[in-house]
Amino acid sequence: MSNIMRMVLLQLKGTKNKIATVQNAVSKIEEAVCEHKPRLITLPECFNCPYGTKYFEEYSESIPDGYTSQKLSEAAKQHNVYIVGGTIPEKADDNAIYNTCTVWDPSGNLIAKHRKMHLFDIDIKGLMTFKESETLTAGNEFTTIEIDGHKIGIGICYDIRFEEMARIYRNEGCEMIIYPGAFNMTTGPLHWELLQRARANDNQLFVVTTSPARDESADYIAYGHSMVVDPWAKIVSSAKEGEESVVADIDFSLVEKVRQQIPTFSQRRLDLYCTVKK
Repeated sequence: MSNIMRMVLLQLKGTKNKIATVQNAVSKIEEAVCEHKPRLITLPECFNCPYGTKYFEEYSESIPDGYTSQKLSEAAKQHNVYIVGGTIPEKADDNAIYNTCTVWDPSGNLIAKHRKMHLFDIDIKGLMTFKESETLTAGNEFTTIEIDGHKIGIGICYDIRFEEMARIYRNEGCEMIIYPGAFNMTTGPLHWELLQRARANDNQLFVVTTSPARDESADYIAYGHSMVVDPWAKIVSSAKEGEESVVADIDFSLVEKVRQQIPTFSQRRLDLYCTVKK
């Protein structure tokens, strides 16, 4: 089992043209493979459509036979790489729409599908009001994948605010949590870095976030700043605002070192409190 894994985070700018946007992502995947030879590539939340409740139904697709899924499957197979495919609006068999992250292995197989568990319903007076539940349905399943012997949990954007979810992944042995996300210009400057470093520090694991690039002309302006944070809560690598590739060599041996040096997991007072999956 190798302790070093190279990954590339693709911070991409979306458009209202789904085909062009997906083709841009596929092109950037190819560039990342040629230039950096990663084992794993991650994409942003809602990378194939504008982020907004009025767009989710129009852009929704079935998984895995929809256009976006097929293109990600082809890219993973062609380039022999794992892809955490950001998120897309998924139309389920019962016509419910989910904000869904797909994960593809180097053979092009769909190995996991995570539906956003916590819907982004907020009302910050005078600054930001958003209600995903107007069109989206919440998922109910935790999602873990394994790459080269390393367990990785999957969350989506608003999921990062819920420490119990991250604790469940830690309890299940995850060494990394990947959150495709699209924080905005209100919550991004305040909480984007803070939450990543908090989840990394609390659970002594890597936290990876991949955001859309900032587009000032969009209805919803993403903050950007895709990021990799290590188990010490140090920022390993970070993007700025525009379209950018973030490259990081993940040393998973650091997870065990940190957990041995500050053994909070074994010191928890489980006689007094606990976080359990139901």
